[in-house]
Amino acid sequence: MRTENTINLGNLLLSLSNAADLANTKIAQHQQRTAYIALEICKTAGVSEKVTADIFMAALMHDLGAITISETKSMDNFETLNTDDHCLRGELLLRRIPEFQRVAKIVRNHHTPWTSLRELPESDSVLSSQILMLADNIERMINTGKYILHQTDEITDRVRKLGGVEIDPVLIKIFLEFSHREEFWLDIISPRLYSLLFHTGPLHSIEVNYQIIENISKLFRDIIDYKSPFTATHTSGVSASAEMISKLFGLTDVEIQEVKIAGNFHDLGKLVVPNSILDKPGKLTKEEYEIIKCHSYYTYYTINSIEGLEHIAEWAAYHHEKLDGSGYPFHYDKNDITIFSRIIAVADIFTAVSEHRPYRKKMEKEEIIKFLSGLSKDNLIDSKVVELLFDNYDSISEHVSIIQELSSEFYNTRLNGV
Repeated sequence: MRTENTINLGNLLLSLSNAADLANTKIAQHQQRTAYIALEICKTAGVSEKVTADIFMAALMHDLGAITISETKSMDNFETLNTDDHCLRGELLLRRIPEFQRVAKIVRNHHTPWTSLRELPESDSVLSSQILMLADNIERMINTGKYILHQTDEITDRVRKLGGVEIDPVLIKIFLEFSHREEFWLDIISPRLYSLLFHTGPLHSIEVNYQIIENISKLFRDIIDYKSPFTATHTSGVSASAEMISKLFGLTDVEIQEVKIAGNFHDLGKLVVPNSILDKPGKLTKEEYEIIKCHSYYTYYTINSIEGLEHIAEWAAYHHEKLDGSGYPFHYDKNDITIFSRIIAVADIFTAVSEHRPYRKKMEKEEIIKFLSGLSKDNLIDSKVVELLFDNYDSISEHVSIIQELSSEFYNTRLNGV
């Protein structure tokens, strides 16, 4: 049962897996369908609850290492996908979260053939990676444009051929034990799949506290930022500056942590925006700008589906709303925008103009103060938040620089080299 300041882990990861799949409608729900297939294999194989939970979490996040839109789009053409790169990046990202150490190992090897894995001493990790690999392969064989029960025989024949090299033959036999059930196939493509996984999955009774939620939000912060070298430290900067402003504003410790989480999630919807737009060196066209506008909507859409984080969905997603109602995508005004959203909005603008972009150089301190002052005078952003930023400009800027440097170091020395 959910208590104050705890969130259901299943609800959290299922919703975030949706965000990761938004970039390509052809693979919508790919990770959730893979998770369902993996659960059926675990159930039939008699896998322990602990290991099943790890495999389930790995399935919901197994493609997070495919960071750019082009990589995500290649997911529906498996032959063109560099599986080793996205597996390694997935491991590097997940390993930074203490709660996902075992999950990271599973993700690392979910495209490694059985013949290469079977000599490894970590039997649980090998089994888990093989179950995920089999589930992933089965899901990719499904043609969503064709009635599911008209293709089950063909899929089953293709799965049989994986045994002995790609997949442990024992797991193939386990799959064949339940693959004749129409209910299994119909569940995979059911519109109620989210609900099925939420209520009957291995995480349905697991609650996590705000510290774990913050850790997971950092994972998605990195995934968002590392889509493009031009935004590789943006979200970490927004979260850091919002945290500092919140402290100076006198918010409670819980509220400050919630603001940090909102800052980490604020650009989650940018997972749907093509890099060709994010990295464009010139001015965006009207059509391109309309695509950019969808990102804060998808941030709201994703986070608002997590029970207990509805308020954080608002704080995160309203960062492009303006006090006079001229913002997007909801066109709320000062009566609808709380101080928390106002802090995120100022932190977002401050961080953005402090960074280089393909179409402009970063602004210096005097330019930033002039720019933010103008927005404040025009009743677009909160003047009190802006004044607080100006009064503590150097300390906030220094804190943001430290946090961004750490993020940049990981991106440049570890992730970008993959």
